[in-house]
Amino acid sequence: MSYPETPKIVKKNKKSKVVTFPSTQRISCPECGNKKEFLEVSDGVLLTTRFIQNSDGSFSQELDDSQVLGQVKFYCGDCGADLTQFHKRFLEMLF
Repeated sequence: MSYPETPKIVKKNKKSKVVTFPSTQRISCPECGNKKEFLEVSDGVLLTTRFIQNSDGSFSQELDDSQVLGQVKFYCGDCGADLTQFHKRFLEMLF
């Protein structure tokens, strides 16, 4: 009994690919495609503004300080979709 020639099976070591995103990758809303306008909404914010009074009785803002006490959300500025999953990337690219 003869058998047809069978190809040799060669196992190759498969290395897992590491996927990295370029630093120029832009956030894009999966709902409407917006890549330009976004909103960061913070709950429980304590805002302290220091003013000085001028000699004419008017006031000038000297210092502005804020402290976020609650949750921070990230939204699409066009359609309002919740994009909080991209908030970390937003913070990394905030200059």
